[in-house]
Order: sequence, then C-alpha cells, then structure tokens
Amino acid sequence: MADKLIITLAQLNQKVGDLAANAAAMLAVRAKAVNSDLIVFPEMQLIGYPPEDLILKPALIERAAVELEKLAQATANGGPAMLVGSVFVRDGALHNGVALLEGGKVAAARFKVELPNYGTFDEKRYFLPGPLPEPVEFRGAKLGLPICEDIWHGEVCRHLANQGAEIFLCVNGSPYEIDKNVLRIDGVAKRRAMDTGIPLAFVNRVGGQDEVVFDGASFVVGAEGAVWVQMPDWQEAIVDTTWRRVPYGRGHRWRCEPGEISKLAEHPEDIYSAMVLALRDYVNTNRFPGVVLGLSGGIDSAICAAIAVDALGAERVWCVMMPSAYTSAESLEDAAGCAAMLGVRLDTIGIQPAVDGFAAMLAPAFAGRAPDLAEENLQSRIRGTTLMALSNKFGPMLVTTGNKSEMSVGYATIYGDMNGGYNPLKDAYKTTVFAICKWRNGHRPRIGMGPEGAVMPERIITKPPSAELRPDQKDSDSLPPYDVLDAILHGLVENEKSVEQVVADGFAYETVARIERLLNLAEYKRRQAPPGVKLGSRNFGRDRRYPITNGFRTG
Repeated sequence: MADKLIITLAQLNQKVGDLAANAAAMLAVRAKAVNSDLIVFPEMQLIGYPPEDLILKPALIERAAVELEKLAQATANGGPAMLVGSVFVRDGALHNGVALLEGGKVAAARFKVELPNYGTFDEKRYFLPGPLPEPVEFRGAKLGLPICEDIWHGEVCRHLANQGAEIFLCVNGSPYEIDKNVLRIDGVAKRRAMDTGIPLAFVNRVGGQDEVVFDGASFVVGAEGAVWVQMPDWQEAIVDTTWRRVPYGRGHRWRCEPGEISKLAEHPEDIYSAMVLALRDYVNTNRFPGVVLGLSGGIDSAICAAIAVDALGAERVWCVMMPSAYTSAESLEDAAGCAAMLGVRLDTIGIQPAVDGFAAMLAPAFAGRAPDLAEENLQSRIRGTTLMALSNKFGPMLVTTGNKSEMSVGYATIYGDMNGGYNPLKDAYKTTVFAICKWRNGHRPRIGMGPEGAVMPERIITKPPSAELRPDQKDSDSLPPYDVLDAILHGLVENEKSVEQVVADGFAYETVARIERLLNLAEYKRRQAPPGVKLGSRNFGRDRRYPITNGFRTG
C-alpha cells in the first residue's frame, strides 16, 4: 500500500472538436511529468467544453473513442496514469464522464450524475446522468471522482464518502462569472471537504470558448477547509501536488502537502482579464491575423482597443478614426492620443463624402421629411460598412464596441456600430466600462501584452459620453445618467424584477417603465448582435433567452 502519491493538476486550455490537438497537449504534459503517479485533466479535456450540438455527431463520438484508446495505450509501459474527461456511450446513451487510463487501458470510468441545465449549460439535452459512482482504487488510495456539478450538490460526495473514498479529484469546466471563485471555494468545495472529512482537488480548464471564458484558478482544500494549493487564474498551469498517508485517530487519512498559493486577480482586473483572454482565444483559434476597430475618441472604443492590444499585441491591432461633420476636435485628439499610447496603427477615413452621397441618393424618397434618427443612423452604418470593407479586404476581424447598457435599451445601430465578429463589452454595463478604464490606466493585467502605463488620455474617461451623430449630442439627452440606468437594468435584467419592484428600490416609475419598454423593444437587435464574453449571471443570449415578439410588460 503506497503512502505517497504525486498527483499532477493540469490546468489547460482546450479546442472544442479538435480531438487530436487536445490529446497531443495531454501527452505533452505527460512527457514532462516524469515523477508523477497520476495526471488530472479538466472536464471534457478530450472533446472540449461546452461542445453544444457537436456532441450529437456520431463521427465525433467514434473519433473520441479512438483518441481515448490511443491515450490509454501511452500508459502501457509505466509512467504516470491519466484521468481524462470525455464523452462515453453506455447502453446507447451518452454520458459526460472521466476515465482512468493506466496500464495501457481504460482501467475505470465514472459518469457525471448532476447535469446542469441552466444559464450556459444544456447538459440534459445531450447526456443521461450516470449512477452514483463508486470510488476508484489507485495505487493504494480510494479516489472519489465527482465531476463539476456533482460537488455543487451533496449527494454524490456523501455517497463516495460512505463507500470509502479518501481523496476527491473533481474535474471541472466551470466558466468565469463575477465573484464565482469565492463561491467555488468557500461555498462549495470547503463545504464538501468538511462535511465528508475528505480533501478535495478542484481542476478547472482555462481559456475562451465563444461567449464563455474559463478562469482556471484550480485549488486543493483539506478536510478541515484550509486551502493547501491555489493555482493561478487566467493562464495554463501544471502543478505537482504531493499527497501522504498520515495517521488519523485509529486509522489514517490522505493529506496534501502545502504548495504555492497564487494570488488571484481582484476586481476589476478579473473582469478585464476575462475580456482579454476571451478575445485572444476567439481571434487565435479562428485564425484571424488580427483585429480592426473604429476608434472614435470615446471610452468604449478606447477600452476595446486596449483589450485588443493586451490580447494580441499592438502589431495585430488596427484602429480607424472615421470623422463626420459632427466629430469634435477633442475626439480627434483623444483618438490619436489613445492610439499613440497603445502603439497601434491609426488610419483616418472621413465618412462625409458617403454621408453626402446617401443624402443626395435618398433626397427624393425623404422629400418633405425633417432630418431625424434615420440620418443619424446612416452615419453609423457608413462607419460599419467601412470597417467591414477593411476586414474583407485585409482579413482582420472587426471588433465591435457596444456595452451592455446600450445593448439593453437599443442605443446602438443595427448594421452600423453593431457590426463585428466579437464584442468584449457585450456583458459589461457602462459603469463597469468606467471602472475597468480607470483600473487599466494604472495597471497592466498579468496576462496582458500591452504597455505598462496609461492606455488612454484621462479626458476620454472624464468627458460626457456622446455618439456625435448630431450637433452637441450627449448620451444623457436620450438616457438617464449611467449610474441610474445601470442600477435599473441590473434590477430588470440580472434580478428579473418587475417595474414595481425596481421602483420600490427608489427609482421613478416613469423612468423604469420606459427602460423596461426599451429593453423589450431592443430584443430583435440583440439577436443579431455578434458574440461577446459572458461576465455575469444573465448575459444576453446564453443566459437570458427572451422572445423577440413579446407583449408582456410589468409596468
């Protein structure tokens, strides 16, 4: 019976559907983990997570089985065993599971019991729950293998403890949300460890996958609730943990030797890091050479340019200023200043010739009508078309820059400033934008590739926001102050409150009712918006799925 185990926790990125690349990455880790007894990889590491309807393709299931067998064969001649997450077929049903690969074969497999079916998760659409799992015998230790959601409920861990499990190894695909890391450790993992008296290693993936991003931040907690190991967030990491069998009462228990405790990103660095990593992986995995975006001199485009530089490097970011008759000298100066501070290419393409051309072209049809929102939106659509033309001609992906406050109430032009392939700010309210701008002007994220110092002129942060589509326009002409708007939207969107409930929080009825009306009317725009990173619990699209045609109102 072994009294010592070296268990390697491999916090890795994944490529959904790229089975060969994911398998190769695991074998590369194994080649270096020469002293390890067991390497633990994140949930669905072979397939990539979340696979969505890709998992319904029989060819994917067949190839996953072939790749898993190849991985198992790699263990035939000794060396570390591997704990690999994949999809499994049993009695004609699909299961989300994990396999212990040892001695050249699949030595054991366990299936996920608790299938999440909320927010970003649709696991009941694809999988059947497995039976309550038994521990797996491994070199003298009894391993309990709960999978992600299994530890968020008590039954699986209690059952494993009753069956003699001595160590919990929990593989995860746990997406980032604001404040979620505290919930994972204090609200879930510590509780399971302390309730059962069994230490728990939590291994999470890292990286972006379309609209979700995974922060890593894997850890080990002891049976008493102490954190023994804390791995970094927002980057791949491989850590060897040493476990020893120690006396306990009349018997023994396994204990992990204390290891490195990495400092995790605090607010708002965590939000900013989520945007950077999500954009980086989206652009790189989809093989874009870089990005292009409109740099208006406003705060949203400035922070998107900074995010892009931190994600990709200045040489892969192309900014374009597109002035019209209403563009202020301040905006021209601020855009130029921002580009210089970031070290990016900045081109200026004036849109007035196109504005004049459309005005002449539409004059007969618009005869007798005063200029209004149609003429304002034409400017935005000309800018969107210009940027898409550059994207088509030269290949960079167009980054769109609208924030959640604007998207909530429709303060964005469909086929105009909503054009793009990805939006880092899609789930960030305007007040969040201000917060990350102030933070980034004084700090660089650990994973950032941009400059150490400030990334935009201070005036961009302090001046009143404006779309500059008509003379002396300000956002406050059409919307409440952003601190008021965001508080109302937080009630209506994040908390699903009625108008009356939000009014009870201290807001004027007329204002709240108007915002609710705008929120519902803008659903059709949001359905046509590009993807963007999920930050909170109710992002538009994956979490909040409202009908476009909807007659229900609460105010």
